[in-house]
Amino acid sequence: SGAFVCLEILFGGLVWILVASSNVPLPLLQGWVMFVSVTAFFFSLLFLGMFLSGMVTQIDANWNFLDFAYHFTVFVFYFGAFLLEAAATSLHDLHCNTTITGQPLLSDNQYNINVAASIFAFMTTACYGCSLGLALRRWRP
Repeated sequence: SGAFVCLEILFGGLVWILVASSNVPLPLLQGWVMFVSVTAFFFSLLFLGMFLSGMVTQIDANWNFLDFAYHFTVFVFYFGAFLLEAAATSLHDLHCNTTITGQPLLSDNQYNINVAASIFAFMTTACYGCSLGLALRRWRP
């Protein structure tokens, strides 16, 4: 499970960096992707830090349930973010009516960055899904 958390943080950080580096051409769609990736990144770091520091032994809580609830919530949000990022990427050939020259909505560079962000968002979602499955196995005997 620790390996998946590290992959969640790594891939989630890449989604965050890639979406930000595309200059967020579709803020309505990609703003949610940024929010989910940044929030999940920091909460996963916090979650990992608590386990590595041993704080979980000092706090009386049902950590198996909290692990399951956290990964379920983040999995649902990240799945939605993946769908929105893929939808934003699919708008590559859409032409804006406001431009005189008929430029596509996304430049080729933005399209390539968004393809990579979509792939990493899917990989991050898969990692959260695997962690969710493992957390469910630990929580339900």
